[in-house]
Amino acid sequence: MNRVFFAALGMLAALSSCQSSKVKITGRFVGSQADMVYLEQVTTLEQNVIDSIRLNEDGDFAMKIDNVPATPSLYNIVYDSERIPLLIKGGDHITVNSVGSVLRNYTVEGALESELLQKFHKRYVEGVMQMNDIVSRFTAADLDDAERDTLTRRYTELYRGIKRDQLRFIVENKDKIAAVYALYQRLPGDAYLFNGDSDLIYYRTVAEGIEQTYPESPYLPILRSQVSRMDAQISLLSQVKLTDFPEINMPDMYGNDIKLSSLEGKVILLHFWSAALGNGNAVNADLKHIYEKYHDLGFEIYQVAVDTSKAVWVNAIQEQQLPWISVSDLRGNASPALSVYNVKKLPSNYLIDREGNIVGKDIVGEQLDETIRQYIRQ
Repeated sequence: MNRVFFAALGMLAALSSCQSSKVKITGRFVGSQADMVYLEQVTTLEQNVIDSIRLNEDGDFAMKIDNVPATPSLYNIVYDSERIPLLIKGGDHITVNSVGSVLRNYTVEGALESELLQKFHKRYVEGVMQMNDIVSRFTAADLDDAERDTLTRRYTELYRGIKRDQLRFIVENKDKIAAVYALYQRLPGDAYLFNGDSDLIYYRTVAEGIEQTYPESPYLPILRSQVSRMDAQISLLSQVKLTDFPEINMPDMYGNDIKLSSLEGKVILLHFWSAALGNGNAVNADLKHIYEKYHDLGFEIYQVAVDTSKAVWVNAIQEQQLPWISVSDLRGNASPALSVYNVKKLPSNYLIDREGNIVGKDIVGEQLDETIRQYIRQ
């Protein structure tokens, strides 16, 4: 999970407040052979261990920290190679306990922000573990098509559920530092919180909330800076003319790189979709009819899969018998093509004429058929 935001706060955290006080962290860990507990402070590009202690024979431990800022900042309790994130402010007395699996079973009491963070973090980590389990099962050689379909649907449902809970937590706790932490967590393959440019609303909402509750927080100026950058990027993208399409060069399922520009002179439908999401199957069925109708007249589809699993993507191509050019860099939402073409939702498409001009965006159904026919005849 992404800690880059918090890692950038080292110098700001030290300057955030002249007020400080002591913090006490106590607890018990049982069910593991590990006997050391470490405390990390996230102040630089790496997590720095600032204290450690050996558990007593009952699994108990106690730590004290001096000179802690008056606004919550990020620390990690590390036990048995697992990290428990805490948001700590001066004066807190926090109790951390766990029996058995640390991340699945830990509890936090004594500080509102840390308790909120636990509520989010435990559910999020559990979801990621389930997603990873599905991915590992999907690669099994003895799976039949029905089992693969079931796993794909389960993965999609799980992904959407985790994302939905994450966004709800951010909105409901927009004036808490725990929401700042949640803003920067990313599911496997994700570059964005939700959908690129539309993420701005969440960053702005949290920045406004933190301004009310923690105006001296070192996280606030960085949030404001990010909101400003996102505003500027959206403004710049809105000024880009839809002509002379940007290049895309991605491999197909056999590993052969195919450039979008290699189709120049044809009418091209540049189509973005995700096999893992499963919401483009009906669209693909409609596109197959259009493809059969116009392909011999100079029409081609260049379909970009916004996925991270080659197995899921290739299985969808074969199962749906997609006849056009299918490519993917398997970087999911981190694919640069999404930014270049300002893709905000999936599926999404651009229609490019024979001269290389983008003449339509997100055209579907009968309108797409009529528009292709118009440019095929030219």
